[in-house]
Order: sequence, then structure tokens, then C-alpha cells
Amino acid sequence: MKLLKQYWNEKPLLSLLVIAFLARLVAVFFAQGYAFHDDHFLVIDAAQSWVGQHDWNNWMPEVQKQMFPDQEPIPQGHSLLYPGLHYLLFLFFEWLGVFDPQLKMLLVRFLHAIISLWVVGLGYRMTEHYTNDKIARKAGLFLALIWFFPFMGVRNLVEVICIPFLMWGTWEIVKLENLKKVYWPYFLVGLILGVTFSFRYQTIVYAGGIGLVILFRKKWLEALLLGTGVFLSIAFFQGIIDVFIWKKPFAELTEYVVYNIQHRNEYGVNNYYMYLSILAGMVTPPLGLYLLFGWFRSFKQFALLFWPSFLFFLFHTIFPNKQERFILPIIPMFVVVGTLGWWLFIEKSGFWQRNMRLFKYSMVFFWIVNTFLWLITTTTYSKKSRCEAMVYLGKQPDATHIIVEESARLSVTQMPTFYAGKDLVFYNLPKKEAIDTLILTSQTKPFHSQNIPNPEFIEQKGWPKPEYALFVNENNLDFRTSELKKSFPDMELIQIIEPSYIDLLMKKITPSNNNQNIFVYRLN
Repeated sequence: MKLLKQYWNEKPLLSLLVIAFLARLVAVFFAQGYAFHDDHFLVIDAAQSWVGQHDWNNWMPEVQKQMFPDQEPIPQGHSLLYPGLHYLLFLFFEWLGVFDPQLKMLLVRFLHAIISLWVVGLGYRMTEHYTNDKIARKAGLFLALIWFFPFMGVRNLVEVICIPFLMWGTWEIVKLENLKKVYWPYFLVGLILGVTFSFRYQTIVYAGGIGLVILFRKKWLEALLLGTGVFLSIAFFQGIIDVFIWKKPFAELTEYVVYNIQHRNEYGVNNYYMYLSILAGMVTPPLGLYLLFGWFRSFKQFALLFWPSFLFFLFHTIFPNKQERFILPIIPMFVVVGTLGWWLFIEKSGFWQRNMRLFKYSMVFFWIVNTFLWLITTTTYSKKSRCEAMVYLGKQPDATHIIVEESARLSVTQMPTFYAGKDLVFYNLPKKEAIDTLILTSQTKPFHSQNIPNPEFIEQKGWPKPEYALFVNENNLDFRTSELKKSFPDMELIQIIEPSYIDLLMKKITPSNNNQNIFVYRLN
């Protein structure tokens, strides 16, 4: 213990990185599966399908032409940089002889855990730059150990992977803050922030916030060079990729902007104070409240850190479409600025100086609750039943075409094909009342995921017969199985795959989470 304390005192940054790595290593091995739709289907499934020369999401123009020969292909509004990097990574894995999906994802989580350490180091450096090592250690510990950072650090979310670049660009600007007649580094910072944008489009608001602070300080040339760097970086990563695929620049970006403006009120519309409550509550209270106070208090003293993150927060607060993960890119900066503001405040606060015991007790409460939440999240296998259903089917040599029976719901759960380790075709069977709203295409060959009104539709189209059926959830299961037996009288139950305990808890908290048992039937 004495040796560890000595190491902590002599090498605080390295100590923080080791602590952060160990906290994330638990998530690397145990936080399997995926947290949201986007961190799997828009990244992992997309990339693996390209490796297999497929396109499960139907993003590419060639696939759209096959599906809808009478329609002009249109971009789907996704930046292809992040899934494209995973495509190259999966190609590299398979070149090394790594084909097992679970091993691939273990390596992907490990790589993301290493990348996320960058955030801890940059947060420490920024805090130390403005204050001292004592406060910087606190910020570093928070970035290393706040319960959701290790879990999110190994996920494949664009809202998370953009954070290291966002903080890197911010740190480089901070180092330039008091230098005079230094210009070209601003251009390089612009290039970095352009990469951030290419991962997550909305971070342009954050970059704009940095530019506004520089303009307010009348650094006209520096602001111009910063903006030029951002534009050229975006042109390279967005323009060139889209010219190669769509024969025109910024095709995906344009479609993304148009779609989100047109559909801004159609989903995810929540209260205007949603993100304020997330900042205060997601960081376990009372620390979240302390940081929120410190964050707002820092608007002048740490303007270069506060205003970009605040404008990002303000944009998402005003824009109708709201989801919890949208605010993730600025949470590490919120922690850094909040730590700066709060600890400088209590050092001069007569109340807190007289009541330091109360403050220490509140922090003990925070660390107890935070540790409990960390243990839960880093050992959670998210969407377990869906992933394990695919793993099971991947081990069945005859599994190629699968019925996903979910006639108890108006929609059908999308299956993470990646975990099967091979290409599968899904015949989705939703509730009959929903079939009129689903697209039934007229091609002679089914694509990766095909909605059908009934099992007979498969034979009518002349499509290959399914070998297996997945019944998602147990609602009206006897009736649903009896209905399918009319078409497959010899079908038999061969496996029941249960969700993880957290999946079940999330289902109870939010019924829209379809984390249910999956019953695997062989159709014979």
C-alpha cells in the first residue's frame, strides 16, 4: 500500500491511466453485446457485411438498384468513416485468421478501451494547466471511474468515439491560448475538429463554439485558419468518400441534414430540461450537482472550455429530437470544467470550509453508489438473448434462412447477424395489423431482412424455405406456435435463450425495451 501511495504521488498521470485501464478491462471481458441499435447495426453489422461483400443495411447504391430497380438510389444519411474503419479492421482480423465473432468483438472492445484512455489523460492535462495537480487528479479519477465511462468506452457509438478527438482539439487550443503570433497550429486544430465532425456531425456546434471564443478575442487570422482546417478535413473525409460511392461530394451529409430537419418532431421528442437532468443525474449525485454548479460558474474564467460545450448542450436542448446518448460527446468536458469550477469555488467558500466533513461524507456516498453502478454496467451482457440466438444459429451448418416470429408486436426485432459469423436471411413475421405499413418488395430473391405477411408468402415468391424460426418473447406463445405449425407441422423447440438480468431490469423500467426470451425452433 505504501508503494502504491508513493507511485500515486510521484506519477499521478500514469497512475490514473492504469486505474482507468483496469476499470475498462472488466468491461472488455464482460460487457458483451451492444447497448443501443446504432452501436451495433450502424457500425458492426454494416462493416462485417461489407467484408462478406454484402450490404445488410442496404446503404450502397448498387444494392438499392437491385431492391428497387424503378427508383433512384439515395444516400441514407450516415457518415461512412467509422463503419469504414471497422471494415478495414475486420479485414485485418480475418487476414490474421480471426473469424470468431465473439473474439472479434473482444478485440474491438479492447481497442476502444485503449483509445478511451486518451480522454483521461487529456482531461488531466487540461485541469492541471488551469489549476494544479491536486484538482487535476480529481478530474482524472472522475474520467477514469465514473460508472458509465468504462462501459461507454468499449461501445461502438459515434457519440463516444468522437470524444478523444474533440478533447484533443480542445487541448491543443488551450495550449495556444496565451501565445501571440502563432498561427498555423490553429489550422492543425481545425483538421482535428474536422475529424470529430466526420464521426459525429453535430460536433460542428462544438467546433463553432471554439471559433466564436477566438473571434470574441479578436484573433481574426487564427479563427480563419481554424475554420479552413475544419472545412478541408470535412472535405477530405466526407467529400472524397461520397464522391467514390455516390459520384458527388457530401451526399450522406446532405441527406442527414434534410432527414433530421424533416423528421425532427417525429421521434425522441422530450422535455427541454432533459439534458440538464442528464448532466446532473447521470453523474451520480451529489457529484453531478456539484459539477453542474461548477460548469455554469466557469463561463468566464474558463471560456474556451465552457462555451463550446454549452453551445453543444444548448443546440440539443433546443432541437426537438432528443435521445440520451446525443449529449455524450460533451460529458467528459462537462466533468473537466465542472471539476475546475466546483473545487475552486469550495476553496473560497466559507460554508464549505466550515462543513468539509459534510462534503467528504457526500463524496463517500457518491463513490459507494458509483462503484455499485460500475460493477453492474461493466459486467452486463446487453441484448444477450439476441446475440446468443445468432451465436447458436451460427453453429448450425444448415441455418441460412430464418423466420423471426414476433406477431405479438407491431414491429420485428432486428437480429445482430454479425454474431452468427455468416450471412443469414430473415423472414420477419410481425403482427397482422402492421403488415400494411411494411414494405413487401417484388424481387425474385430475398435480401438480408424481408418482411412477410404469412409463411405462405415465402413459397409464393419462390424463395428458399426457412430452416429455423425464432419466437421473440413468450406473449401468446402457444397460439403463435400453433399458427406456424400449420405451415411447418414438424417443427420442434430446440433452445431457449434468456436475456441478462440487466436486460430484464431495463424491460421492467422501460417496457419498450424488447429484451425477452427467444425460443429457437427447428422447422424440419
